[in-house]
Amino acid sequence: MTTFSELGLSAPISKALDELGFTSPTEIQKQAIPLLSGKTCDFIGLAQTGTGKTAAFGLPLLQNIDYSDARIQSLILAPTRELAQQIAVGLQDFGKHLNGLNVQVVYGGADISKQIRQLRSKVNVVVATPGRLLDLIKRKALSLDAIRFVVLDEADEMLNMGFKEDLNKILSFMPEDKSTWLFSATMPSAIQNIVKHYMTDPVKVTVNADAKVNKNISHQYMLLKASDKQEAIKRLLDFNEEIYGVIFCRTKMDTTELAEALRRSGYSADAINGDLSQNQRDVVMKRFKSHSIKLLVATDVAARGIDVNDLTHVIHYRLPDEMEYYTHRSGRTARAGKKGISLVLATRGDLKQLKFFESRLKINFEKREIPRLESIRSNKIMHWATSIVETPETTDITPEEWESVKGVLESFDKDQLINKLLSRELSKMKKFESGGSDLNMKEGERDRERSRGRERGEERRSRDRNKGEKSGYEERVRSRERDKDKDKDKKTRNTSQKGFSKFFINIGKMDGATKPELLDFIAEETGIDKKDVGDISVEKTGSYFEVKNDDSKSITNNFKGIIVNGRDVKVKEERGDRSRRPDNRGKGRKD
Repeated sequence: MTTFSELGLSAPISKALDELGFTSPTEIQKQAIPLLSGKTCDFIGLAQTGTGKTAAFGLPLLQNIDYSDARIQSLILAPTRELAQQIAVGLQDFGKHLNGLNVQVVYGGADISKQIRQLRSKVNVVVATPGRLLDLIKRKALSLDAIRFVVLDEADEMLNMGFKEDLNKILSFMPEDKSTWLFSATMPSAIQNIVKHYMTDPVKVTVNADAKVNKNISHQYMLLKASDKQEAIKRLLDFNEEIYGVIFCRTKMDTTELAEALRRSGYSADAINGDLSQNQRDVVMKRFKSHSIKLLVATDVAARGIDVNDLTHVIHYRLPDEMEYYTHRSGRTARAGKKGISLVLATRGDLKQLKFFESRLKINFEKREIPRLESIRSNKIMHWATSIVETPETTDITPEEWESVKGVLESFDKDQLINKLLSRELSKMKKFESGGSDLNMKEGERDRERSRGRERGEERRSRDRNKGEKSGYEERVRSRERDKDKDKDKKTRNTSQKGFSKFFINIGKMDGATKPELLDFIAEETGIDKKDVGDISVEKTGSYFEVKNDDSKSITNNFKGIIVNGRDVKVKEERGDRSRRPDNRGKGRKD
């Protein structure tokens, strides 16, 4: 077995690793550290979340710095402030015995004046988010002329978050003779373009290409109606009081609503998303890491950089579209050799996606039942009884106290006392009395009631109200997506793809509908794979979508009986040129 001592690291770094309890390197560390220590080369490291990439680039980076040089020699770019902070802390821990090491982390949402003052001191390493780094460059608060090493961590995520132009600008400011180290979970075409333009003959290391998911993770799903998800989470928490984990939602609005609903019902939960200030995020994360909060409700982006080793559960409130997002989410649990559970709250429309993930990730999703109220009640009774048995007997009682209590209770026999104690405990469990509905769906059962339309409308209105307050990548991503959608709509407005049938549905912008959510809705209600849904155009009072001809026969029947915003959903096949339809379609309709 390879140890860190065999990787040729300096004595101060090796001493710090020993004190931190680091003994055996992970696969990416074992391959990257010898290649990058004391050498100048471009490097690509492909590895999943939780494989130890920070040490893989951080240790050789610290080894290569000239500590007699007061200029900034190393730059590390990360997609989120949480990840940037995590990297900076890791470097400081690894280099605590190095004389002259000074790591500064800069990110948006914090006082830029304070960051500028910190950069005026002798700084060796800067860890930054792209947007804030560009702001500092424009203000001439730092110089990249002496950069010898630049690290792009979670490069695919930075591109997903709309930082492509920022990265290109930043890399263009760098000296040509620098070494570029790129670490990523995936290798999309946008990253290949960065490699082509900014790297020279990079050494490439790919780790765990076939085993993408931690073997210690148990993958599970519960099949239920979309409207029952909040209640299902509450039942899970009531049944298993030891759950400590992250619930992943797709939108910031979902995180806030779910966290508030859980808190109102007495559960320990809080949300983390892009709308929080840095101070608010820090407070939430401090409470979560100290176990004051048992559940963190987060978006994928906000969860970047969360590093907690003892999470028992990752719960997918809504299943992500991309396989990589599932592996990133699941990788938050089962760390440091521990076991964990990745649980999907699945609707019928998610079943094909689960099968796809099973096939590609070589995992198996086990179906679990949502606890019924009677089961929760029985479980709580046993937990209560066990806790009594395990309570140590006290010696802190006077003879007088003992005699007075004994005088009150000695007239009852054992069964009577147990009955009275149990009756008192059951009085606290009124909501778990029998008769509660079974939330589990059967494989062929349909989810007929929908409430997402109202939520989409609220999300849209909230987004419009706060548009001016959105900062950084989120607004850029939305703007680019809107521009792409407009261009695509112009090209496809009057045509259907060959082999596809076009349908009209009376759900549109007035319902707060967006293309991604409409795609989810169509796939969920029809059981059609999302990849087999063609062009989607969202208009004011309705929308158009295309499906392959082979899947078109039962489309209209699949939506019968579904209600959105208090009206029946209507779907009609479009057989003519839709450009001849009036723009006020749907007005005056009963639905």
